[in-house]
Amino acid sequence: MQRKASAVWQGGLKDGKGTISTESGVLQQTQYSFSTRFENGKGTNPEELLAAAHAGCFAMALSNELGNAGMSPKKLEATATISLDKVSDGFAITKSHIDLVADIPGADKGKFDAAVKAAEKGCPVSKLFKAEISVSARLKQETFV
Repeated sequence: MQRKASAVWQGGLKDGKGTISTESGVLQQTQYSFSTRFENGKGTNPEELLAAAHAGCFAMALSNELGNAGMSPKKLEATATISLDKVSDGFAITKSHIDLVADIPGADKGKFDAAVKAAEKGCPVSKLFKAEISVSARLKQETFV
């Protein structure tokens, strides 16, 4: 399986502008620029797109792990925060942290924790990153079996 996205950049780093498009058409010439990446300009940026990919991938991987453990999530809310930091040779993505709120009626806390750890390590996007990956997870319902 292969998925495609493309980027077009015009101009210099600070005064230039670019667009990102995806094969599916969900993003079509979506604007990105220096200001959307390093300031608060309108548009997207690569780190935001990576955060969305990691959150989505993790939620699906966790759903699979929970199913394998005999639990069925009502709702999984995953928010990924990507850290882009200045390092000695430029910039690097140094961390991806996922905050998770899980609504799983009748959840077994031990099995939930094990499923979260397995999804954290097993999500294909997690495997892509060479950065620190961490997860803070909590069950919405505090009714454990």
